[in-house]
Amino acid sequence: MSEEIRRPRAPITEPDVLAWLETTAAAVQAGEVSAQELIDLLGEFRRASAACADASDWLLLAAREGGASLRQIAPVFGKGYVRAPAARLEKLHRQAQNADQWLAILRHKQTA
Repeated sequence: MSEEIRRPRAPITEPDVLAWLETTAAAVQAGEVSAQELIDLLGEFRRASAACADASDWLLLAAREGGASLRQIAPVFGKGYVRAPAARLEKLHRQAQNADQWLAILRHKQTA
């Protein structure tokens, strides 16, 4: 028997967030969540959002290094043209030349 190679999955998905939001909204409407708890959650979500953006940048760099063309990448940016990923790559390349360097920057940010 051969081992099945598992494709990496995102740690959180849009349906996960929506399900959480529905549950949390119901708890808020029922008066079960305080304003301070909502503020704390807001902070967590903003940090998580920044982490997702960093991961997205790493994936963009890694995809290009893996041979993906800007035309292949463009649809995930929600546009049918290559300017959006090209501009993001240009900005990223001012900080890191490849995915490994970007990951090192992220590790350093986390420990700083």
